Amino acid sequence: MTTATLADALGELKAALGAKVTENDTIREHHSKDESFHLASMPDAVVFAESIADIATTLKICNAHRIPVTPFGAGTSLEANSTPIHGGVSLDVSRMDAIVRVDSSDLDCTVQPGVRRKALNEHLAKFGLFFPVDPGADATIGGMAATGASGTTTVKYGAMKELVLGLTVVTANGEIVTTSRRARKTSAGYDLTHLFVGSEGTLGVIGEITLKVFGIPEVIAAATMQFPSVRHAVDAVIEVIQFGIGVARIELLDADAVSAVNCYSQTDLPEQALLLMEFHGSEESTRIDIAATREVLERHGGTGLRQTTDEAERRKLWQARHDTSLACRSLVPNARNFATDVCVPISRLSDCIEETQRDLAASGLYGPIIGHVGDGNFHVVLSVDPNDHETVAKMEEFHTRLVRRALAMEGTCTGEHGIGVGKSITSSMNSECPPYRRWRRSSRPSTHTGS
Repeated sequence: MTTATLADALGELKAALGAKVTENDTIREHHSKDESFHLASMPDAVVFAESIADIATTLKICNAHRIPVTPFGAGTSLEANSTPIHGGVSLDVSRMDAIVRVDSSDLDCTVQPGVRRKALNEHLAKFGLFFPVDPGADATIGGMAATGASGTTTVKYGAMKELVLGLTVVTANGEIVTTSRRARKTSAGYDLTHLFVGSEGTLGVIGEITLKVFGIPEVIAAATMQFPSVRHAVDAVIEVIQFGIGVARIELLDADAVSAVNCYSQTDLPEQALLLMEFHGSEESTRIDIAATREVLERHGGTGLRQTTDEAERRKLWQARHDTSLACRSLVPNARNFATDVCVPISRLSDCIEETQRDLAASGLYGPIIGHVGDGNFHVVLSVDPNDHETVAKMEEFHTRLVRRALAMEGTCTGEHGIGVGKSITSSMNSECPPYRRWRRSSRPSTHTGS
C-alpha cells in the first residue's frame, strides 16, 4: 500500500460517501484498539457505513486500490479482532443499528450489524421474546456473529453458530450475498451462513443478520453452591450435563475469583470454588430441575445451596459474574486484563484447570479462573501492569502453555473470543523470540475485508 494509492482510495471514498469518511485523529485512535491487552494500531481513515450499499462501495474502492479494510462494531472484542494492524480503513457499522423486523410466530428477527445486544433484548421484550447469547459485554450483533460469540447461556440455547439463521454479507469485491432464507433447515448445498459466522471479517463484512429468538421464560431462578475444590465442582457439572438436567447457565468461579468479586461487587459469596446457576421454565419444571441438580451437586461435595427468583437479586449475581474481570483488575495496581479463552471436552476440564492452577502457582502469576463449565470453556483472568515487562513476558509464556495444554487435550485455543491478533500470534510462537517483543514485531497476512 503506497501513499499515492492510499490517497487515491481516500479521494474516491470521500467523493462517494462524503462526510461518512474521516481522517480525524481522535476517531482514528478510538478505532485503533479494542478491550484487549494487545497494542493499538491506527487506521489511516474511518468509514461510517449507514447501509449495505455503503459497505459495498467501501469494499469495491478499497479492493481496487489494494487497501486493507477492518470491520469495527463496538470495540469490545478481547483478541484485537477489530484492530487494523495493517492500517488502511476501519469500516465502522455502528450506525447501522436498525431492528428490521421481529416475527413472534416464527420466533426470529432480522437486524443490522450495529444493533447492540442489550438494545435488541429491550426491543424483543415488548413481544415477550429474548435473544439468549450473552458474552457479558454490550457487543454489536454483527461483531458477535463475526467472532462466533457465545457466553453464559450457551449450555441451554447454543452459541451464535446455532442461532444465526441467515446473513447478508458483502464480499471483498463489493458483491452482496444472501447466505440463506428464513427456513429453519435446508439441504440446498453449501452452508454459507456458518462459513461466515466466526470468520472475523476475513471473508466479508456482515450487513444484516437473521436470528432465532425465544420466549421469555415464565420463571427464571438463580442458585449458587460451593465446593471444596474446582475438581469437585467440575465433576458435578459433568454429571448434570450427562443427565440432561435443564440448566440454562452453569458458571464456575474459583476461590480467587470469588474473593475478587466479593471485594468489588460487595457480595457475600463463600470464598470457595463456586457454581453459579440459572434455570428457565415453568414454576414446576424449574423446581424439578433445581432439585435434580442439587442432588447431583451434593454427591460431589456441594454445600450451601442458595436460590432465588427475585429479579433484583438475580441480576446482581450475574452482574457480579460479568464484572469478574474488572474485579480482578482492581486488585493489581496499574493493571490491564489479558483475557484467555480455551475450551476442552468436558471430560478433560478438571484435568486442564488443575494443571493450569499448578502452572499459575509455579509462575507466580495472579490469575483467577472463571468458566462456562457446561461447555468445557474457561478463562484465566490475568491482570498485569503493561509496563512490568518481566511479568508480561511470564504471562505470554503461560498463555502459550495454556493453549498448548488445551490442544493436547483435544480442545481449542478459543471457545468464544475468536482468533484476532492474540491467538494468531500465540499459535506461531517459537522459543527463539521473547513473547512480548514477538507481539510487537509480528505481522499477519493482510486481507481486504478485515483482520
